Amino acid sequence: MTSHIPLKDLTPAQQGGPIHTRSFKGLYRNLRLLGASALMLLFFGTAWIDWNGQQAVLWDLDSKQFHIFGATFWPQDFTLLSAILMIAAFGLFFITVVAGRVWCGYSCPQSVWTWIFMWVEKVTEGERHQRIRLDAAPWSLNKLLRRSAKHGLWLAISLATAIGFIGYFTPVRELVSDLLSWQVGATTAFWLLCFTAATYFNAGWLREQVCVHMCPYSRFQSAMFDADTLLVTYDAARGEARGPRKKNTDPAASGLGDCIDCTVCVQVCPTGIDIRDGLQIDCISCGACIDACNGIMDQMGYQRGLIRYTSERALAGGKTHWLRPRLVGYAIALLLMIGGLVWGLQTRPLIDLDISRDRSVFRANSNGEIDNIYTLKVLNKTQQPREYSLSLADAERFNTQGLGNLQVPAGETGTVAVRVSRRDATTAAGSEPLEFVVQDLNDPASRVSDESTFVSPAVR
Repeated sequence: MTSHIPLKDLTPAQQGGPIHTRSFKGLYRNLRLLGASALMLLFFGTAWIDWNGQQAVLWDLDSKQFHIFGATFWPQDFTLLSAILMIAAFGLFFITVVAGRVWCGYSCPQSVWTWIFMWVEKVTEGERHQRIRLDAAPWSLNKLLRRSAKHGLWLAISLATAIGFIGYFTPVRELVSDLLSWQVGATTAFWLLCFTAATYFNAGWLREQVCVHMCPYSRFQSAMFDADTLLVTYDAARGEARGPRKKNTDPAASGLGDCIDCTVCVQVCPTGIDIRDGLQIDCISCGACIDACNGIMDQMGYQRGLIRYTSERALAGGKTHWLRPRLVGYAIALLLMIGGLVWGLQTRPLIDLDISRDRSVFRANSNGEIDNIYTLKVLNKTQQPREYSLSLADAERFNTQGLGNLQVPAGETGTVAVRVSRRDATTAAGSEPLEFVVQDLNDPASRVSDESTFVSPAVR
């Protein structure tokens, strides 16, 4: 007889009322708290770090610059930023093949903020049974005060989240100073309100509905599972038949399995599912039911692991295969993309050159030379002022005015008008290519060039 992880669609059977989770302890809870603490520190703390005299991470929408720990990205570097998103997506695919929706259970902001909001509920309204009684009780001063405290803390956390998020798009110190002095602009106030409301409703009211109905990940994740994916699984062969019994009772002697049908695994689940009914799209692989069940097994004197992370192959008595084609494929793709991103960051030019030719096409000057006028715009992508040398690659046949050295402040654009003249009157009418070169005098390896055309009239 082989065992397998049953898969059932229990979406229509979701409970209608709010989900009140029970407090519990365990290894996976501690891991989740550690991950959530790291996420909170990263999210709220990074914006306050200074780097070379400015905010370390800042998306400056007004100047169209993205600063990240001394490196500045411009709209021209959009492909590099897109590569980061692709790496994140393939990283998520890789993790899903290995261990299902552990990203959802441990690191997804929706889950992390939901756990924080549920902790606030526990602090203000009590444990699970107390919250259930409070829901059913008529309105009173006690209920009003507890509910007011809960929603007040929810709103405070939501506002702090909005400030932390917007602080990556506008200098966070100025934002907080403006808030304290009530001098926030209309646009900033609008986005603060939007993100506060989004956090408040998503983590406070919608909660598991976001994971089940709004997030597309729950819909396509099952297509990425295979027989070796680690999933939160109830060992039905060991647990059935379930039923209550006294502590230290030998289940085999009473014709029962190890499951005592206490439903604690259901009471701790943030999405309200019963993992004993099989794998469901609502499961976010948070491991809460594992911790709760292990605690019950300890109390009963039974072996842990009735609910555990395991694969379908291992549950059937086989051995989980870690090196498999799909997993190796994602790993190779990840390594290639990370390598490409590192190479792109190392080789990306920190100068940008834009050339525009005067609309008058050409003209003859007082010396009988044919002139073309160009406007060169040199963008300094670094965070230090730079001096550049501007030159013409094929200068033997041309005379130039305006080329030379150009100083450009950090993160700004320097503009110079250049006149290019040619005396050779025997050349036929038409256009020929020109190549302008910009060289960083402080960094010989930093060099860019761009082409334009030189237009000549017909010679009679």
